[in-house]
Amino acid sequence: MSSEEAPVVSEAPAPLGETMDLMTALQLVLKKSLAHGGLARGLHEGAKIIEKHAAQLCLLAEDCDQPDYVKLVKALCAEHNVNLLTVPSAKTLGEWAGLCKIDSEGKARKVVGCSCVVIKDYGEDTEGLHVVLQHIKSH
Repeated sequence: MSSEEAPVVSEAPAPLGETMDLMTALQLVLKKSLAHGGLARGLHEGAKIIEKHAAQLCLLAEDCDQPDYVKLVKALCAEHNVNLLTVPSAKTLGEWAGLCKIDSEGKARKVVGCSCVVIKDYGEDTEGLHVVLQHIKSH
């Protein structure tokens, strides 16, 4: 049996910097930030951090049904030069921000929706953080 008859599996390595999409990167950044106590969850906590000029990044849920809430968060971010990113779902954002119970199988249960999360401390320097910062710079 020659080497030509052996099945060849070719996998092209992912190019550097494109191994992670933005949502996966945000999830990792929020996880690290939560572990370091660097998250403010909800409008009240988030607004306080933005007002103190301690905010690094603000995340807002696109499915928030309170127009005044959205307007306030956008205005605060614009006034204090805080980068603002949107996430499709409040439930997803709540899960990423740790507002849920994790069952024995590692699945999130009892997820509480969260329309606004402000990061005041990224925690560690990770690949996810680099992806998020690159996205912010490019937009």
